[in-house]
Amino acid sequence: MSAKPRALVAVVLAMTALAGCAGTQGTQPQSGDTRYVAGDGTMLVVPAAQRQAAPDVRGETLEGTAAALADHKGKVLVLNFWASWCAPCRSEAPILKDVAAKTKDRGVGFLGVDFKDDKAQAVAFQRTQQPGYPSLFDQPGKVALAFHGMVNPAAIPSTLVLDRQGRVAARALGEVKYSDLLDVVTKVSDEK
Repeated sequence: MSAKPRALVAVVLAMTALAGCAGTQGTQPQSGDTRYVAGDGTMLVVPAAQRQAAPDVRGETLEGTAAALADHKGKVLVLNFWASWCAPCRSEAPILKDVAAKTKDRGVGFLGVDFKDDKAQAVAFQRTQQPGYPSLFDQPGKVALAFHGMVNPAAIPSTLVLDRQGRVAARALGEVKYSDLLDVVTKVSDEK
């Protein structure tokens, strides 16, 4: 088997294994439910030829303004799913803030997705962390469900990196590591 089919098989097996962890509707977090599926934060990079287009996601930010993935067309976008009740989300917030600041001049945007959260607590979290980028308020979890097969709705935090064509280029389930996120964002932003 040549290298290209082997790589495709490896990606398909990895995506299948991760998708199998999603659980059933009864195991997904509900409003006020603080259960989450812990990941190790490892970045899974998808080869350019095998990337899937991100769904058309739009909504209202915690600040009350409209936002959509389409607003970032032509840019690399880091999409981070978080909640104020999630300890790993609090821990990774400074990492996301720093990488966002360091990569802004490279044409990289960041957008948070506050998932299954109390709005007042989410606004307080955002005010405390001051990430420098907005977050969609996704209390019902519709944004995560739009990424079915790419993001496990119970894996909070989760981070996706979208390439300039709006395709999912990388994914991390669990708290991201600074060097891993910066490396992937840099590589994806260097793609032409």
